[in-house]
Amino acid sequence: MKQGGQDSAGTEPTGGPAGQVTIRFLDVGQGDAILIQSPEGKTALIDGGRSSDRMRDYIRDLNLDKLDLMIASHADADHIAGLVPAATLKPRVFINNGLGGTTQTWERLVKNLQDAGSTFTKASNQTVNLGSVKLRVIAPPPGMGDGQNENSVGVALQFGTFRALMTGDSETPETEGWLAQERDDLRGPFQMYKSIHHGAANGDSAAWLAYVRPENVVISVGASNTYGHPTKTALNLYKQAGARVYRTDRQGTVTVQGSGDGTYTITTDR
Repeated sequence: MKQGGQDSAGTEPTGGPAGQVTIRFLDVGQGDAILIQSPEGKTALIDGGRSSDRMRDYIRDLNLDKLDLMIASHADADHIAGLVPAATLKPRVFINNGLGGTTQTWERLVKNLQDAGSTFTKASNQTVNLGSVKLRVIAPPPGMGDGQNENSVGVALQFGTFRALMTGDSETPETEGWLAQERDDLRGPFQMYKSIHHGAANGDSAAWLAYVRPENVVISVGASNTYGHPTKTALNLYKQAGARVYRTDRQGTVTVQGSGDGTYTITTDR
């Protein structure tokens, strides 16, 4: 399936950096994994899904031999298990929310990253340059307590006038905290947007979507999952926001190629 970029982006070509950024919302079942590749060949992986074997398959099939940046939005297993084998690609920098995890999966990830010589960094609203692609790391707002979901790390990608936003499993208190900050880096529109928490009812809200203004929403979700994701509540919100919806349980991996003038194409596995 292919969606024409000019019509989808809603912008006239105005120039920008050369080449294209590629974002793959990988089909990892009930979980998240997002691979970003810059025109210069720099790579970043945001989350890794819950299956180490599936991530190994992607590493092989996509001929990945290195990672420049790895980000864990938070330490839940459906986001970090696949990062364990990906850590053998020796990412230069690893960013997380600073809370860490308490599971054996987390411990294996930390060990692999230490063995790889990766630099551990806490999300602090820093900007990471992935070649000509800028990744703004969105730290959780103050007062989120010690829960993993509401301390999810967000990433706002910018390549010229093409933008994408991913915020892990953020829940309503976190998005409300970000809205209170009136952050320009979260102010839409975004051509691509990853559904919060696989389309759970306690993730996206009308106020949040009105602020980030997504053109296309990707729901990373497992087929026939036991959580009832995506919920009718979330799907109705995306419809009301006027966004196109892509689902990994129905369409497989969703691949976006964005140009610096804001145009883009979207392809799916099925």
